[in-house]
Amino acid sequence: MSLTEARRTFFRYPTPRILAPVTATAVIARIALGRFGWADLIIPAVILGLEPFTEWTIHVFLLHFRPRTIAGRRVDPLVARKHRAHHRAPKDLPLVFVPLPVLIIVLTVAAVAYPLAMRNVRHGLTAIATSYAMLFTYEWIHFLIHTSYRPKTRWYRYVWRAHRLHHYKNEHYWFGVTVHMADHVLRTFPAKEDVETSPTAQNLGGEKVEAA
Repeated sequence: MSLTEARRTFFRYPTPRILAPVTATAVIARIALGRFGWADLIIPAVILGLEPFTEWTIHVFLLHFRPRTIAGRRVDPLVARKHRAHHRAPKDLPLVFVPLPVLIIVLTVAAVAYPLAMRNVRHGLTAIATSYAMLFTYEWIHFLIHTSYRPKTRWYRYVWRAHRLHHYKNEHYWFGVTVHMADHVLRTFPAKEDVETSPTAQNLGGEKVEAA
């Protein structure tokens, strides 16, 4: 698959078709409000600086959440179910994306929480635009890794190889997708030859994987 073909395929799915205009709207709205200051540099720097650890934490504790019974009720979040299905079928492209109900919740919470937390509409919009753009970038890179497009740059080869090791070598390592700083800091980025091939990399925990 060429990069052009991958881009065309990417935009056939609802998540990119929602994220692209929403992100563009947030960016345009922030530009329209003007009055940029140091906060408009610091806020994106903080969000992007935390991104490696955000990806790592979500991947480890939410996406790889094991179903359990709490107070007599089975707890098994949609994102965890979808992620198990994604590991079972890594080439099934619809499973690559953030589930739509979760995406809507994330976008809505960010749109409300940032302005309220910062008590400033301009700074809130800066945070919203940055977060939406980061999520869009995450979805694009994750999607691309799971297509037949092959790396042509050193950086992409690095993230492509690491994510495929997570899927096909051992699901307990290489949790980053766009960046792997957290993996290096938290020691989940071993050399390939130092890790045994996991029998449950495509069937997380050896459990039955739901398609829904």
